[in-house]
Amino acid sequence: MEPTEYQTMYQVEDHHWWYVGMQRITTTQITVLFPGRSDLSILDAGCGTGAVMKYLAPFGNVTGFDLMPHALNFCQERGLARLVQASVTRVPFAPDHFDLATSFDVLCHRSIGDYREALREFNRVLKPGGYLFLRLPAYNWLRGHHDQVVHTVHRFSRAEIKAALVETGFTAVKLSYANMLLFPLALGKRMAERFVPENDGASDVRPNPPWQDNLFARFLYAEAGWLRHSALPFGLTLMAIGRKV
Repeated sequence: MEPTEYQTMYQVEDHHWWYVGMQRITTTQITVLFPGRSDLSILDAGCGTGAVMKYLAPFGNVTGFDLMPHALNFCQERGLARLVQASVTRVPFAPDHFDLATSFDVLCHRSIGDYREALREFNRVLKPGGYLFLRLPAYNWLRGHHDQVVHTVHRFSRAEIKAALVETGFTAVKLSYANMLLFPLALGKRMAERFVPENDGASDVRPNPPWQDNLFARFLYAEAGWLRHSALPFGLTLMAIGRKV
């Protein structure tokens, strides 16, 4: 990802509708997986600027790693200390160590190569019965300007990630799309880009008016409630939870 994007992420992650909405979805799912737990050993693989590590902290001890030093610098600005510089294809931890591993919007990056190598590494460092929580961009046909800027080389389908989880030693516990209610707006934007390409060099992540963040976040909050009990049939984001066999 371009270094300037880390600066933007750091500035908006705590209030941008997409980030706070995904936070609600994520914490709701972890509460379902680990009810009442605050003693988990958690790994955030590709931790970015550290916002996820902060909101996972109530569930236990969180260790993060990222390949990019820019990202780790922002993690340190958040006061985070359990940090390592590393790649998701070479996770620098002992086998059978973590209860939960998360990796959000990482395996899609062009620097990863074969993302199955990362899945095998996540499996290795998880305890038997431990959980992997992935978030990935959905539908390769939706690739657009944003993907180019953030170096997304691949967007995923539910069937594809299910097969990859099984191949790398996981049972697929939950597979669902998310960001469904706002899908028509995003689809319209991506289609428009094909006729009027954006050339400002910036991703879709940027500061919004507070009213817009508050409004759009409500759609994802509603989805968080639905996802507690069911799966969504389509959406901009793919959520996958696997359990180490």
